[in-house]
Amino acid sequence: MKRYRGSIQLPLRAIYLTEITNNKQEIMNKISAVLSVVSLKKLITPCVLLAALLMPSLSLAHDIPSRVTVYAFVKPEGNQLTALLRVPMEAFSEISFPLRGPGYLQFSEAEFSLNDAARVYITESIRFYENGEELTEKQLEAVRVSLPSNRSFTTFDDALENILSPRLDDSVDLFWRQGVLDVMVTYPISSDQSEFSINPEIGTLSNQTTTVLRFLLPSGAERVFNYLGNPGVVLLDPRWYQAALRFVNMGFEHILDGIDHLLFLFCLVIPLRNLRALIPVITSFTIAHSITLISSAFGMAPNALWFPPLIETLIALSIVYMAFENIVGAKLQHRWVAAFGFGLVHGFGFSFLFSDTLQFAGGHLFSSLLAFNVGVEFGQILVLILVIPLLRILFRFFVQERIGTILLSALLAHSAWHWMLDRGNTLAQYQLQAPIFDSIFFSGLMRWGMMLIVIGLALWGMYELFRRFSLVENMSTYGASRDANS
Repeated sequence: MKRYRGSIQLPLRAIYLTEITNNKQEIMNKISAVLSVVSLKKLITPCVLLAALLMPSLSLAHDIPSRVTVYAFVKPEGNQLTALLRVPMEAFSEISFPLRGPGYLQFSEAEFSLNDAARVYITESIRFYENGEELTEKQLEAVRVSLPSNRSFTTFDDALENILSPRLDDSVDLFWRQGVLDVMVTYPISSDQSEFSINPEIGTLSNQTTTVLRFLLPSGAERVFNYLGNPGVVLLDPRWYQAALRFVNMGFEHILDGIDHLLFLFCLVIPLRNLRALIPVITSFTIAHSITLISSAFGMAPNALWFPPLIETLIALSIVYMAFENIVGAKLQHRWVAAFGFGLVHGFGFSFLFSDTLQFAGGHLFSSLLAFNVGVEFGQILVLILVIPLLRILFRFFVQERIGTILLSALLAHSAWHWMLDRGNTLAQYQLQAPIFDSIFFSGLMRWGMMLIVIGLALWGMYELFRRFSLVENMSTYGASRDANS
């Protein structure tokens, strides 16, 4: 019995061990297969993720147009604000329009998709405000596709008549990307005498979206705006204090963003850290750039294409010159004169930005001009408050004053020298033409003569003022003591 039982047990154990071995081998094969899949996933997953990240961007880069111009009219009348807009249809890349043939728009079936494009891209992106309160109730009155040759958006009445006219029919062969979509939206308002503003967040229609907006006042006056991208909330007819506040902010931001203006200011104050020595230099620079800024705002600056590159080149030259003066150790009693001369140049530089933003001033040119200048001065004061203590710490604890002045000025001169060469090359591409001696030329010559008289009077007045309060002599003494200490 034992032998029988033993003879039976041995095969069972062998079978059991064999099954275990086979199971182990099967398990190992499965594990190897899983590991190979996991390894493959580890290799594939980053590639898939990278493709997923790149493909949308490539698709968007392909679909979004590089440049789009939007035209708009805004008119409050009675208890209704009417907005008429014209947008190129190539900006509606995510809308599926009914097409026929090689890509012609099928007008008879396009009403739903056109309304959808108007809502998604226009009415939901543009916000109007009455007395600071958003106008949330709006009505999409009409949409119409026009040919690219249509010129109805020259006046409000022509644009309105075109939008309300019968739509094009399918006999017109128009590739959908070549058309323009005209849209009419209305908003209920309390009164057409209210203060209106707009936040046009349509800058993402293309890589470079330009909007030309005309606001028609009840009095018949017209405010024209031409801006790039999303300018934020724009007051369509601002009060003088609203425009002034906006331009103070603009001037303040401009001086802080203008690296060339900051470097020139830095060059001016490197050897001058005494308050009495700074007063003549900063005052003369401020008065000078105010003269040319105001003159440019009233149309006294040349409108030739070569003038902005010339001014930009001279601004870089001003940094090089002041840095060179610091390096060679020139006397400081005449620095206020150099600051005045180069301040005239920098004022023209300020005017380029001011002319682009003048559209936001409404009818308040002079107050906005003064406010912009005040913002520039606030920015200069902030820079001086930060820079002068840092220079004192640097020259007191880290490097000798004369060596530090040379090193800092050399760094500034190096950067400005390259700017001067680059801007000079740009200037050299323009061909200067002899002026035409007509009434316009002599009228401009008289205006420049008047400006020269103002400049001369300003120089004389500052010299007398500085001499009376011993500011020029103080600057000379300060420079002498500085040289002696060096």
